[in-house]
Amino acid sequence: MRWVRSGTAGYGEALSRASLRGAAEGAKVSAVVSEIVARVREGGDAALAGYTRKFDRFDPLKKGFAVSRKEIDAAWRRTSPALKRSLSLAAERIEDFHRRQADKGFGISLPGATLGQRVRPVDRAGVYVPGGKAAYPSTLLMNAVPARVAGVPEVTAACSAPGGEVPDVVLAAARIAGVRAVYRIGGAQAIAALAYGTESVPAVDVITGPGNAYVTEAKRQVYGVVGIDMLAGPSELVVLADGTANASYVAADLLSQAEHDEDAYVALVTDAEEISRKVEREIARQARLLPRRDILAASLSHADGFLVRTLRDGIAAVNRLAPEHLSIATRDPWKVFEGIRHAGTAFLGSHSPVAVGDYIAGINHTLPTGGAARFSSPLGIADFLKKTNVVSYEFSALLSDAPHVVRLARKEGLAAHAEAVRLRIRGRGKK
Repeated sequence: MRWVRSGTAGYGEALSRASLRGAAEGAKVSAVVSEIVARVREGGDAALAGYTRKFDRFDPLKKGFAVSRKEIDAAWRRTSPALKRSLSLAAERIEDFHRRQADKGFGISLPGATLGQRVRPVDRAGVYVPGGKAAYPSTLLMNAVPARVAGVPEVTAACSAPGGEVPDVVLAAARIAGVRAVYRIGGAQAIAALAYGTESVPAVDVITGPGNAYVTEAKRQVYGVVGIDMLAGPSELVVLADGTANASYVAADLLSQAEHDEDAYVALVTDAEEISRKVEREIARQARLLPRRDILAASLSHADGFLVRTLRDGIAAVNRLAPEHLSIATRDPWKVFEGIRHAGTAFLGSHSPVAVGDYIAGINHTLPTGGAARFSSPLGIADFLKKTNVVSYEFSALLSDAPHVVRLARKEGLAAHAEAVRLRIRGRGKK
């Protein structure tokens, strides 16, 4: 870890650098993605197949873009009963948590008028499931179950499939989540296909799910053609710890997020110098026993340590970082949490490892990264809903409000607005 102490010349600079970790990728990524998106938009299946052959090393024109029902059923049979139970429990918890987010709209009755807001799901949602370094059935559940809870009629999944094979456990999760179709496509080309549609992949209304820099840039470029959840980057964890923290637990949580990939970001903020030393030793000890040592070495090489004077300073640092995951390992985590304004998900207390949120607790693990927790929220059913405002006036209400509308419209120089009201008033309620 790169340690810096509050009150020193480099502290503010290090905090600023860390808070800007979500800055956009370079022009090279943008240019590459722009070409991919344009070609898939224009070329459809042929272009999508070309990129799939190049990046995933199989030909979907021969193997099929969609995973067949027969393949999904076979994957289900190969999945162990114990793993099915775990997937089902996770899905049940996610469904229960997200049902509580329901927005049913509202209505307001005024003299002679009714106002309101109607809430409806989008027609079709596409969830993106990354792959390559690992299989991510949890990501499929976290994205597809809320879409189903929101009432989306058709949920499809695009799953990165090097060699053309979607992992059995991901297909089992898709079956549990009620996904209509699974496509073995990944990368920026998959996002383009979901946004614009091809001969084999239907266009969707909303795309959700995390991915690498190219996937994230593709989501940025197609936004406006479709809705997107967020521009999620590499996994992050900031731990805020005091002298009571269990150093082995803190180290284990930091390693659990650092192992995602080389670009994962982890940081420790503490007012206890002894804890900083203990955690460093624990990280070194535990990392030697883990299988993804090369990935851990790369991600830990840019991990940060912030040694602050007081917990209040630590809370200020956390709010500046606005992390995806925040672990509060202090004597009174709930009291500390009162001061936290910006975090995707907060894990309070020594027995709340981030891993339970990643898999089984029921909260959503698709979260804002790169400091976006300052203005963005975890994935939820709202990402799959759209709202329509409703206005219904009777003549009496229009007569009462007409002078105000006419006055404001004339002040803005919009004569037709004023006339649209005055015409009705002159008609004295004629339909």
